[in-house]
Amino acid sequence: MSTVIGFDFGTKSIGVAVGQRITGTASPLSALKAKDGIPNWDAIEQLFKEWQPEQLVVGLPLNMDGTEQPLTQRAKKFGNRLHGRFGLPVAFQDERLTSTAAREELFNAGGFKKLDKGLVDSQAALLIVEDFLSNSLPTSNNSL
Repeated sequence: MSTVIGFDFGTKSIGVAVGQRITGTASPLSALKAKDGIPNWDAIEQLFKEWQPEQLVVGLPLNMDGTEQPLTQRAKKFGNRLHGRFGLPVAFQDERLTSTAAREELFNAGGFKKLDKGLVDSQAALLIVEDFLSNSLPTSNNSL
């Protein structure tokens, strides 16, 4: 069974989810704290030891018209660092509207008390992973 770990990159919080290719579904994990976009790399290493992923997916923040925004390059840099440190393949997945959808799902499940920043980020990561899994194999432009 092929395991995928996905990230919703942010400068203060990085959402994390784990998915399985066989089911095409994902589950949220605890969000990681970040300082100006830099995570605790030891915490990520522990995640990888626990879940043994074969693929990583990083959400790519784009403007609604598909153009890049300032955070786009930072998310790409994060993905490049993941690949460089851990040698795992990294794909980038369009993440437009995932945070909005995540907030809506969490609110519907439990009201305002469910709208904790870390929960929203990891729910967004779940949507990123499931979007990735539902699409065909990434193109060479899309992955490392």
